[in-house]
Amino acid sequence: MTVLTVAPTEIYESGDSALRVVAISETSEDNWLTVHRLAGWLEECGAEGLHAAVPTYDSVLVEFDPVMVTAGQMRAFVKLGLGELGRSAGSSSAPREFDVPVVYGGEYGPDLEKVAAFQGISMEDVIRLHTEKTYTIRCLGAPAGSPMMDGPAFPKPVPRLKDPRLSVPAGAVSVAGRQAVIAPAKAPGGWCVIGQTPLSVLNIRREPLVPYQPGDIVRFRQIGAADFHTLAGLELEAQAQS
Repeated sequence: MTVLTVAPTEIYESGDSALRVVAISETSEDNWLTVHRLAGWLEECGAEGLHAAVPTYDSVLVEFDPVMVTAGQMRAFVKLGLGELGRSAGSSSAPREFDVPVVYGGEYGPDLEKVAAFQGISMEDVIRLHTEKTYTIRCLGAPAGSPMMDGPAFPKPVPRLKDPRLSVPAGAVSVAGRQAVIAPAKAPGGWCVIGQTPLSVLNIRREPLVPYQPGDIVRFRQIGAADFHTLAGLELEAQAQS
């Protein structure tokens, strides 16, 4: 049995009803794995008074009912969980893979030219760099379970818009800093929109509302505007396992 590395952590109180557990190793992948495995362990145990464990890139917010459990008791439970992680193997289940068709530029990606100019490369190179990488979903963010991913290998981090848009369409494919994301729902946004997928990501009649989870894999591929209209309305689904 292979035992996975557990990153060292620090635990902070966050108000009177939450703890923030931060992984502090020098390896970002170990930090990410540690907080997500801890969140999974906490959710599976379902301790009395525990509301939720919400992991991000290198931390997990542990929310609890202060009437039912004290911060000290929850801290002790978190430490127990970290110890259990150090004595157990990681999940053997393979991540699911999602193929995301994207129309880049023009009305679908109004910031593509701006991103290319800032990077000092062509728009074709922006598209190439965006589509040649395989992305791991690191965590789910706002709005509506947006898949937060490490960004493409651009020469420089992408600055956010000086004037955020009041409305970014569902399916917008955006970049900012060293991150990439897909918008499941229409919402305001300050990230640079370089394209749009015609696939529906959010389904309010489904549980969970989005088909992916942290650890799943995303690949983007370029399509034409005609294909956008052909695929519009279809739901994003995991690829069939071979």
